[in-house]
Amino acid sequence: MPKTTKTPGKPDLRLVSAEAEIYDLMRAPMTTAERVKRLQAEARALAVEQVEALERLLLEAATVAEEISKGGDAYPVGAREIATRLAEDLPSRAGSIKAIVSRAI
Repeated sequence: MPKTTKTPGKPDLRLVSAEAEIYDLMRAPMTTAERVKRLQAEARALAVEQVEALERLLLEAATVAEEISKGGDAYPVGAREIATRLAEDLPSRAGSIKAIVSRAI
């Protein structure tokens, strides 16, 4: 059982996605086709989560690249040049990924 770090006075609230299912113990076992459909839906949801995580990481990398590109003589010239290109390119790549994910949902 996972440890919880409850702060006194704050309720332990957890969010459950709208797609979450509660398994009905009185229900007949799932057929193989139903299981395949459910597992495919779970795999798609996990794939979308991972692509969204990549989008966030690209934006974070763009922020760091911009800091390096503006860092002056503290950074080697070649590193600043690459960072400048990354700072310009990564946000548009993240936007492309966001558009692809929004169409796939």
